[in-house]
Amino acid sequence: MKKIYLFIISIPVILYSAGIQAQDPVQDSVTIPLKVRAGMEVSGPVIYFTDKNILNLEYYLLGDLNERLSLYVAGGYSSYSYSRYNYDYQSKGPFMRAGVDINLLKPETAKGKYWGGIGLHYGMSVFSSATPFFKEDDYWGTTSSSITAKHYSGHYIEVAPGFRAELFKNLSIGWSVSLRKQLFYKASGDIRPIFIPGYGNGEKGFSAGISYFIVWNFRFKEIIVPVKQEAPEETEETAPVTAGRSN
Repeated sequence: MKKIYLFIISIPVILYSAGIQAQDPVQDSVTIPLKVRAGMEVSGPVIYFTDKNILNLEYYLLGDLNERLSLYVAGGYSSYSYSRYNYDYQSKGPFMRAGVDINLLKPETAKGKYWGGIGLHYGMSVFSSATPFFKEDDYWGTTSSSITAKHYSGHYIEVAPGFRAELFKNLSIGWSVSLRKQLFYKASGDIRPIFIPGYGNGEKGFSAGISYFIVWNFRFKEIIVPVKQEAPEETEETAPVTAGRSN
């Protein structure tokens, strides 16, 4: 299902970009509006309606520094529970990320409305992890017990390529693919957390996921960006004619 959403959202972005490049006349400069953007991740609440064991709430703010570079800060809350025949597990807590987003589209294509690039972020989470019940069978019989909540902090880096397109004035939609590398975690106990809020599977050093956003845009400034003109290609009609020497 996520792949279908990804394909659907990608279509208008690609069409918009292609249409802009085809229709815009050649210019020496382009006016770019700089904006503050507030986004909300929408797939987390949708998933929660179908699976009450996992909840992810995430919001972010972007502030444009220029036509390509934006400051990024995000925060949210995650809770995760898992049950099997011999144990129950729970993890929950807040998380945050900070870094920069880089727009790789040309200014004359992006125009402050379209973003196709990559985010470079540092993330951390402060959370609790507990096993309210577990059962173990051994030679002496069956033992039932529990592990009280332990407190952790997890740290990771994130590379997040993605796309965003303005559908209406001040409203955009977009998606990003999150590729996360776990750096380290600190724990009050010796048990490795199964789930790290904002990261994913704590038992793996690498985590990946897809996020879908609704974004509100607020313009605060305009800048004029020079556009690099490409030299026209020579054709047979425009190529210089060299007179031949007669004998």
